[in-house]
Amino acid sequence: MRYRSSRGGVEGLSFIDAFLMGLADDGGLIVPEEIPSVELDKLQSLSYTELAFEIFKLFIDDIPEDDLKKLVEKSYSTFDTEKITPVVKKDGVFILELFHGPTFAFKDVALQFLGNLFEYVLDKKDSYVNVLGATSGDTGSAAIYGLKGKKNINIFILHPYGKVSRVQELQMTTVEDKNVFNIAIKGTFDDCQAIVKAIFNDLDFKEKHRLGAVNSINWARILAQIVYYFYAYFKAKPEKLYFSVPTGNFGDIFAGYMAKLMGLPIEKLILATNSNDILYRFVNQGDYSVGEVVKTLSPSMDIQVASNFERYLYYLFGEDTQKVKSLMEEFAANRRLKFDGDVLKKVQSEFDSFRVSIKDTLNTIREFYKKTGYIIDPHTAAGIYAAWQSGYNDVICLATAHPAKFPEAIVDAIGKEPEKPKAIAELESKEKRVSILDNSVSEVKKFIEEKLTND
Repeated sequence: MRYRSSRGGVEGLSFIDAFLMGLADDGGLIVPEEIPSVELDKLQSLSYTELAFEIFKLFIDDIPEDDLKKLVEKSYSTFDTEKITPVVKKDGVFILELFHGPTFAFKDVALQFLGNLFEYVLDKKDSYVNVLGATSGDTGSAAIYGLKGKKNINIFILHPYGKVSRVQELQMTTVEDKNVFNIAIKGTFDDCQAIVKAIFNDLDFKEKHRLGAVNSINWARILAQIVYYFYAYFKAKPEKLYFSVPTGNFGDIFAGYMAKLMGLPIEKLILATNSNDILYRFVNQGDYSVGEVVKTLSPSMDIQVASNFERYLYYLFGEDTQKVKSLMEEFAANRRLKFDGDVLKKVQSEFDSFRVSIKDTLNTIREFYKKTGYIIDPHTAAGIYAAWQSGYNDVICLATAHPAKFPEAIVDAIGKEPEKPKAIAELESKEKRVSILDNSVSEVKKFIEEKLTND
């Protein structure tokens, strides 16, 4: 399997080279040069780790199979259930529980694997990497927990100052390992993401400091997330297959789209947004234009520029890299794109989308708890609300975080806090390590250089 850039300037990469590159050197996102198809009947009885190994094998041919199997088993040994991503049915919907990893969020499914993969690859190459990423909440803590204490790795994570939940902030900033650097940016997540992309696009700086990516711009993140779509289908076995996905960055739902291209019989992917609704407007009106970021109860979705959207454009326009390049140049210049006609019809044949207000979020948490006794977090609530609005039966809703990560919203909805896992309850007593910086590419570059020089 070879990999290329969505903008056509990079081709023929091995998996390991694509993984280490993160963002393609031409500014595009890395995609596989071909999409493998699967035989569903050969996969349906496998355990989660067995299924992950079989799917990873289709995309990774430059890591020996025995080594790959060990990486998979090591990565998922940190989860609190052998099922890794259990599926439960509640009140007519299936809940795909993606919060059984070390930081109680779906990002662990990919980032536990990425952490071990980085360590393995760097050891084989006798090399090192400085990982740079931005987070709207959960990616940061999951990346830190995947990479803390790893050999030959430093990790720099940017988050928007004061705009993530208290638990999300503590999970990042209380990690004591010396290879972890937390940066709070005085701005939004989109500002953090723009800084990271700008630094990666400075190829001299990227090369000098051996920068690597853990955000969903890294193809390996998407690959790891494809697995649980297959797993959920095999466990739920609905008559018709629909997934409802709360998303802001288009990464999680894009993994479902890839699963569909591989042969998973998905009828529709239901895209749930909060008030930061650029993806909702794209699906329903063909309007992909940047608005102001609004703070909501679901901070991981408080995003206006979806970093994985470019990968979808690549497939929407028939893998035409020049078309993608021109569209992204237009977007960079005007901060908007418009889609209509047959293109918009194609989008709407693949996705439905619903926008969820703060009131809808709280009402959904409350209503679902009354009916089932099951507590959902605000992001999961967005997905369940969208599933209800869709009218489809037996929708599989992605539960992307443990409700204890958002206790304030849960109290507002049902009048009591969810039970806290021990690892979350212990966070308040720990010392914090974080640096607060201005919304500035040069400030972040200076910080990275100073820390690496003093390391």
